[in-house]
Amino acid sequence: MEQLPDKGRVMCQGHIESVTFVPADRTPEFSAILSEDDAERPGPGPKRGRPPRLRVVWVGRRRVPGIEAGARIRVEGMLARGEDMPTIFNPRYEILSRQENE
Repeated sequence: MEQLPDKGRVMCQGHIESVTFVPADRTPEFSAILSEDDAERPGPGPKRGRPPRLRVVWVGRRRVPGIEAGARIRVEGMLARGEDMPTIFNPRYEILSRQENE
């Protein structure tokens, strides 16, 4: 995710860090924050700290089956650069693995 272009079609994979639900009185939209699989990057240098992140948004949906915190997914779609982080709207997605509830 570090070398994403400013715009264009991209494919990324990682784990879902968080999901956001909107209130019932707002236009349906379901979003998730996708982080690289490296979680935290220990050690010195520029790669230390929080991994690169990407926002994925499904417009018109209140929920997307299988998309939950901790799941590993691959997404593909058109990249848009937002103010705070790159975003893909209505991506194609593939669930690679999910955390099992204990």
